[in-house]
Amino acid sequence: MNNRIRQHIIDTIEQTLEELKQEGKLQTAQLPAPSLQNPRGEHHGDLATSIAMQLAKSEKKPPLEVARIIAEALDRKISNGGDFDKVEVAKPGFINFFLSFDCVMKLIQTILDRQQDYGKSDIGGGRKVNIEFVSANPTGPLTVGHGRASVIGDVLARVMSFAGYDVTREYFFNDAGNQMRVLAESVCTRYRQLLGEDVDLAEEHYQGEYIIDIAKKIRAEHGDGLDESGRDIFKKSAEREIFLDIRSTLESLGIVFDEYYNEHSLYETGKVWDVVEQLKKEGLAYDRDGAVWFKAGQFGGGDDRVIVKSSGDPTYRLPDIAYHIEKIKRGFDIIIDIFGADHHATVPDVMAGIKAMGYDVGKIKVLMHQFVTLTQGGKQVKMSTRKANYVTLDELIEELGSDAVRYFYNMRRMNSHLEFDLELAKKHSMDNPVFYVQYAHARICSIFKKYPEKTGRALIDFDAVSPETLQRLSAPAEISLIKTLARFPRLVEEIAESAETHRLNEYIYDAATQLQRYYTDHRVISDDEPLTTARLAMVRAVQIVLQNGLGLLGINAPESM
Repeated sequence: MNNRIRQHIIDTIEQTLEELKQEGKLQTAQLPAPSLQNPRGEHHGDLATSIAMQLAKSEKKPPLEVARIIAEALDRKISNGGDFDKVEVAKPGFINFFLSFDCVMKLIQTILDRQQDYGKSDIGGGRKVNIEFVSANPTGPLTVGHGRASVIGDVLARVMSFAGYDVTREYFFNDAGNQMRVLAESVCTRYRQLLGEDVDLAEEHYQGEYIIDIAKKIRAEHGDGLDESGRDIFKKSAEREIFLDIRSTLESLGIVFDEYYNEHSLYETGKVWDVVEQLKKEGLAYDRDGAVWFKAGQFGGGDDRVIVKSSGDPTYRLPDIAYHIEKIKRGFDIIIDIFGADHHATVPDVMAGIKAMGYDVGKIKVLMHQFVTLTQGGKQVKMSTRKANYVTLDELIEELGSDAVRYFYNMRRMNSHLEFDLELAKKHSMDNPVFYVQYAHARICSIFKKYPEKTGRALIDFDAVSPETLQRLSAPAEISLIKTLARFPRLVEEIAESAETHRLNEYIYDAATQLQRYYTDHRVISDDEPLTTARLAMVRAVQIVLQNGLGLLGINAPESM
């Protein structure tokens, strides 16, 4: 429901509560602020409030009785025309509001007027948001496991931008630490093998054809004269090639980052060691057995944790603490991290470190997604072993295309395990949900193309469709479909606040389903010209919502299939 209607009904509830209080029909000293929600099922109306249940305790009355008192007063206010026809009370104490027919018809005109801006909001108020996602180690190509965070993060960034936030997409580039030493050694070993030396990769070394490819490029660029003393060349060359590969993979999914934050910069500027120094100064870190320990338990973490090993190398916690402090200092109002479930045990320690350093962790929101399994015919599968023991994200995109990959990665709640059904994603049929939604859009385009051919008239000017013509849309399926379209703006705001990006998939699939069912029972193009005009306008409104929803998902809206 659009914000004007929602705000109107909230204002009406507040005014009604005050009047009831003055009349002595409500006794509560401090009236709570009313809120609205979408009821379950159309028979419960279009909007609902639970205000009566909030008041029941202080009023010392059953929720249903309080609801009837409020509903009776509300009904008098809205029964004289306007946005709502009636209010009803439902167990255990909801007050349900039903939109008027005139209001429903105006919703179509709103969509036609707003077009690509329909669903946009200013709820974000320009607040600065940093969304960090992917942040895979630059030690190899992105795998299928990285794909889920990639898509969820990008969809969330698109939605929050659409809702009025100032969003920065950020990738934390882990280009420091032991992993980079191992990467350099791996490439160096492959390089020496190319020269004919009898050397083997160690167990800890990175495997895969991509390491050989990097070694070949280094040999072509630097010749055969390098040895282990040239480790910096091996490291920088490998890092550069892998970074280019990662960025190319993400761009093939339509994902472009605003900021790549390099971990090594935290060392170069001394910010990592500043954390250690301050924690020691405050008595929150201490030396033991040659290592530095942080008193994480005092700030909600686990037991005392090592932040600097006896070797002098920091553990993962230390640069992560320093990095998040830098995010806060950079002035972001909201900081969102999207991690895999394997980070579950590490996040509390990092949050504890930020608290210990005196910073507010309230603006940091950590989202964790569960793992991904590729399946075909109900069985786990591997698409390729070409690049060691994993499937690359590039291979998945090549196999299915960007649209299917993006849709499937985002179609389940992030805290649920995702079984990525390859067989289903490959299908060019209505069984495939992304094909189903895209086909709904393509079918609308086909109707607009056929209209001039069937009628001999130019396609109507949707801006010129009159309210009287739109009132021909009286079938229950038409009213239901229009009300579904009206939910889109509020849905965008809710996803921006909750980060439940899977709800966007559910919504556009529902809209497409209602449209497909509508086609079964109703002809859009008929001999009744005013009715045809009204139905074309409604279908155009559906097209706008599908385009905007698919756009937020980063998925194409094809004109033909």
